[in-house]
This record gives sequence, C-alpha cells and structure tokens, in this order.
Amino acid sequence: MVDITDDVKELLKYTDLVLLDIKHIDSDKCKELVGFGNEKELEFAHFLSDNNIDMWIRQVIIPGITDDEEDLLKLRDFLSSLKTVRKVEFLKYHSMGKFKWKNLDIPYDLEDVREATSDDIERAKKICGLD
Repeated sequence: MVDITDDVKELLKYTDLVLLDIKHIDSDKCKELVGFGNEKELEFAHFLSDNNIDMWIRQVIIPGITDDEEDLLKLRDFLSSLKTVRKVEFLKYHSMGKFKWKNLDIPYDLEDVREATSDDIERAKKICGLD
C-alpha cells in the first residue's frame, strides 16, 4: 500500500487533475529502464481512482522497450481498473536531450533506440483500445 502523507492528502483535496506518468507497466522492466519499480505509481493511480480524483495517464512509447504488445495489453487492463482516468496520452520517445548526457560524460543507455513515430503511437492506442 502506498503511503500518502497527510500533506499530500490535503493538497489532493484541492486538486482537479493529476497527470501521472507510467514509465513502464511491468515493474521489473520499469526498474531496468529508470532504476526503480512502478509499484508506487500504480498504487497512487488506484488511490486517485478510489478517491474520485481525475487523472490523465501518460506513457512514453520507446520502440523496443515500452511498446511490447503484451505490456500494452497489461496497461490496457490496468487502465480499465481505474474509474477516474479522463485521458491517456502516448508520447513519442525522442533523443533531443541526448546532448545533456554527453556533456555530462554519462553513457546514454538509449543510444541505439530509434525515435518513435506516429505509427508507433497509433499502434499503442489500438492495442490499448484507445483508437
């Protein structure tokens, strides 16, 4: 169970909409992608839903990483378990920030990943039943 502090609960009383990014629906793959699992984000989404707080769910489509059909079907099932999702956005992965990593002399783990296309976004929408 996600631990929502009293301060956050108080803030949410005055919140009309929460934009919630789900980095990856699979916790292990999420950890591989960003360094930590997704349990808190998914539990927070349920908290918002259970407390009738509207949300937009967003996920970046990264070809070969977040666009697996099985994972998108899991995302679809997760979304259907929430009652206050007002919008789902799939965002195109791009490499515009790659230079920041290079300037910091930090390896860019997505170096060989192509940028997402409009077709990738449409495919994800179709799989999730959002077309």
